Amino acid sequence: MLVSIGATISAASYAQAADAIVAAEPEPVEYVRVCDAYGTGYFYIPGTETCLKINGYVRFQVDVAPNASSIGAGGGGSVPNDSDWDARTRGQVQFTAKSDTEYGPLTGVIVMQFNADNASAQKAQLDSAYLDIAGFRAGLFYSWWDDGLSGETDDIGSPVTLHNSIRYQYETDAFYAGISVDELEDSPFYDGETANNVGVAVGLGGKAGAFSYQITAGYDTDNEEGAVRAMGTVAVGPGTLGLAVVYATNPNAYYNKAEWAIAAEYAIKATDKLKITPAVQYYDNYGVTAGEFNDDVSAWKAGVTIDYQIVDNFSAKVSVQYLDPDNAEDVTSGYFRLQRAF
Repeated sequence: MLVSIGATISAASYAQAADAIVAAEPEPVEYVRVCDAYGTGYFYIPGTETCLKINGYVRFQVDVAPNASSIGAGGGGSVPNDSDWDARTRGQVQFTAKSDTEYGPLTGVIVMQFNADNASAQKAQLDSAYLDIAGFRAGLFYSWWDDGLSGETDDIGSPVTLHNSIRYQYETDAFYAGISVDELEDSPFYDGETANNVGVAVGLGGKAGAFSYQITAGYDTDNEEGAVRAMGTVAVGPGTLGLAVVYATNPNAYYNKAEWAIAAEYAIKATDKLKITPAVQYYDNYGVTAGEFNDDVSAWKAGVTIDYQIVDNFSAKVSVQYLDPDNAEDVTSGYFRLQRAF
């Protein structure tokens, strides 16, 4: 009897103790907030006032050219062979972070690129990484010499356009002007020393109604040579006419295809989804021998690029190019591309 009463009291005491335990309240969830201060696609990183945007693309491309696999070698790490076609795939992701400061928006950008020529020949690389504030930019980014006309025919840019650089650029809605100091470590080198060039480039451009323009110049201090380029576009009829001219004192890191060249294109907006861009380019004193341009050697290039917007953020591109130099056999090349942007 006493044992039974004791067990009952013990059980009651245990029940009261169990009833006293209260589960912890769950912490409130902070949902992602849209940040519209810098345009579409940004959201606040939870717990901060920093806005982040994630975008990129997936690309499938088939190159057609003599020894076409050597074209993909730079992006996918393939071993060159004598095949006249080569398929490759690329995935690229960009992270852009922005926050307000007393000097204006502070921007940080990281771009990662992943290229695959096949299952085993693949390459991951840092395509850009830089910080930007009050017009100053420092890091790994593309120079003004990476710009070109809208088609695929013009050959008026630097052989290497991605540099570790420091740049200042002043800009408004219709005008920009800037100067950059570039490390040209992996650029062409012609004076016999170890490549570790320093370059200084300037750029300016803008828009005036239907007309846009850009002037870019660069001086390669180790090669002691420079180049200058001017481009302009204007809306004419159903499309846009583009012209460009480039001149180099001798081969250098900013331009090394010819002493001078001129390019022209007409980008025809055939429909809302279809753009057709025929183009031509002429080179004078084309090619390099012993660190100097080849005298009295010219070349012609002609081609057409077709862009088609299949649906929003999904497009196709076809490019066919023909190059006819005086000192070598003519070459026909091209590619077919599918790209999904996000």
